[in-house]
Amino acid sequence: MKVVTIKDVAERVGVSVTTISRVLNNRGYLSDNLKRKVHEAMTEMNYQPNELARSLSRKKSNVIGLIIPDISHPFFSGMTKHIEYYAYKHGYKLMLCNSLLNKKKEKEYIELLRASQVDGIIMGSHTMRVEEYAAIKLPLVTLDRRISNAIPHVSSDNYLGGMLATSLLLKKGCRKIAYLSGSLQLNLLAKQRHDAFIGQVRGQGVDYVVRQTDLNGFKYKEYESLVRELFREHPDIDGVFASSDLLALQVIKECRRLDKKVPEQVKVVGYDGIPIGGADELTTIEQPIREMGKLLVGRLLQQITGEETPLETILPVRLLERGTT
Repeated sequence: MKVVTIKDVAERVGVSVTTISRVLNNRGYLSDNLKRKVHEAMTEMNYQPNELARSLSRKKSNVIGLIIPDISHPFFSGMTKHIEYYAYKHGYKLMLCNSLLNKKKEKEYIELLRASQVDGIIMGSHTMRVEEYAAIKLPLVTLDRRISNAIPHVSSDNYLGGMLATSLLLKKGCRKIAYLSGSLQLNLLAKQRHDAFIGQVRGQGVDYVVRQTDLNGFKYKEYESLVRELFREHPDIDGVFASSDLLALQVIKECRRLDKKVPEQVKVVGYDGIPIGGADELTTIEQPIREMGKLLVGRLLQQITGEETPLETILPVRLLERGTT
């Protein structure tokens, strides 16, 4: 089957290739009648424009890249949904990359995005060194990581969230509280939840325990062994602050297995406020995911258009007190 070219369309309409190119890129004055004829010819001939070639000629692709750690995680799938919505609303399409916190994969995806002529990148996966991000040489905004004074970032107020969660457990009378989280070795702003937890429990006359996953914090099958080991070593825990709703739900599951009543014997607070099965009754810290997605796109577009862009954007969180406390 013959591939229809822009030259074929030009011959059908009886105009130059340059005129067809101007119609495709909406440049210069062209009569509505001419544009209609060109589009009708393209439809009849099943002409498919070469988007990459068009983007090179415009020096603008209207595509942005998004690199996240794990699309299967409800927080990141929700975030991706909102980023795509607001990108499309502003005339941009999204190229999604799923890094699984693999440094080699993350680097390869960045090279792919650069080769694909994306206009900018939203970075939600952070395994590389600061200088490696600086070398990207594209408009860039990060989620939940402060990389440098030259790269804007967006996050929710992680420290406030940690304070609200821990203060609630203390107010409810918990005497031995566990904090569960992803790896604290990653240089992420989410670590402030842990910092707030430590700041709240110290000097309060309560015992506390901290447990974290390995560097790949999205091995969900390991959540079960992490939580099971926690209660085996510390059966007297009566409060748990989990840094994600998924971890919190695993705690509730383990309490049921051990016949520990929630919230009478063990009180549980999660983090994220994501709409997943079983979380309707979970006390949690809700992140404004929609607004975060909107601002990630907005901050990136400000850079793309050369506007002054705030370095730090921190959005408030709120405590949703439900049946697990």
